[in-house]
Amino acid sequence: MLNWTAIDPGLLGPAFIAGVLVLATHVVLGIQVLDRGIVFIDLAIAQMASLGVIVADTFGLPEGGVWMQACAVVAALLGAALLTWTERRAPRQQEALIGGAFVLATCAGILLVSGNPHGGEHLRDLLIGQILWVDTPQLLGLAAVTAALLMAMRAGWLRRLGRFGFYGAFALAVTASVQVVGVYLVFASLIFPALGTLGQDGSRRHLVALVSGIAGYASGLVLSALFDLPSGAVIVWTLAACALICTGLRLVSSPGGDSHADERRH
Repeated sequence: MLNWTAIDPGLLGPAFIAGVLVLATHVVLGIQVLDRGIVFIDLAIAQMASLGVIVADTFGLPEGGVWMQACAVVAALLGAALLTWTERRAPRQQEALIGGAFVLATCAGILLVSGNPHGGEHLRDLLIGQILWVDTPQLLGLAAVTAALLMAMRAGWLRRLGRFGFYGAFALAVTASVQVVGVYLVFASLIFPALGTLGQDGSRRHLVALVSGIAGYASGLVLSALFDLPSGAVIVWTLAACALICTGLRLVSSPGGDSHADERRH
């Protein structure tokens, strides 16, 4: 039975704002990820940031405090530096190395929480996220990181840093979002809107991907409230559904678009 009283703007509003802030950077980075062919980099760096959070928690640092954030950022930046180095030294094996880094970071996190009676719950929160319980300090921190990264990308500062500029931006964006929306939603926010706009060019692609992502977050939050389901998991599915709708609309409106694009590339 649908629970219409669960659609509470006071609860869903901050979660929706968090989703929009995540999409503001993740749409741009996700399109670059697809263009570079390194799809699983987001999972790897998100898991490294999560590992930093677990390490901080293991040493008893306060949850959400400055030192915990610092541990997450350092872990993500170290991962970014490592992936920058491997891309330069072994570009053909980069995707395999990214997958290996993800598995190693995941297993390290499992080992660290193995003696913690609440370890399973902590890992679940990092994977699925707690977007419904986002608070004002988290939103302000996410907004500050988002604004700084968008400004840096707009001004071309990241390009001057070469490979590490891309990976470093990725590390900062993912670190800011993973503790709010979780690893799975980070991946979905990066990949699904970008996938739904394949074949489109320029600023239109970014706009369509952003609209698709916003629709995914909005519909996912509403559906999760109506059916009393975990918000993170539902939003992952609605992001994928919106991407499929975008793809279908593009194919219907220009059935020869993909073949013409292929001809232009050749």
